[in-house]
Amino acid sequence: MHFMLLFSRQGKLRLQKWFIAIGEREKKKIIREMTQSVLARQPKTCNFMDWKDLKIVYKRYASLYICCGMEDQDNELLTIEIIHRYIELLDTYFGNVCELDIIFNFEKAYFILDEFLMGGEVQETSKLSVSKCIEESDLMQETMEEYMSKPAF
Repeated sequence: MHFMLLFSRQGKLRLQKWFIAIGEREKKKIIREMTQSVLARQPKTCNFMDWKDLKIVYKRYASLYICCGMEDQDNELLTIEIIHRYIELLDTYFGNVCELDIIFNFEKAYFILDEFLMGGEVQETSKLSVSKCIEESDLMQETMEEYMSKPAF
């Protein structure tokens, strides 16, 4: 996988994760072209499309589109499953995730993605393991905030 983009129906980018080294100018160009291409497609069309030398796989969840760019030889159905698993993980954490959850808690959305994917490949397939890791991270963060808020005598 080369990249994963989350954007709204209005074309606003909400989250981006790049798994290849690429310049900022090229990233902006890809983002613009991806959002335009995906948003221009009819609702009942296939979720796969060819774009330049990549295959694009996308899926719409409520008001968000999740779009992945991958190599020609990669499996489209597996990528759809990866997208769906990421949404399931977000749903587990946020309780029926929506666009506002991504906007106001983007650090947590990136953290969940990083626990699930590494270098464009699935790192952990178990929802339970990823959820447990996220809970432990939250607990550690709360403990640290509690510790830092106490006066040091």
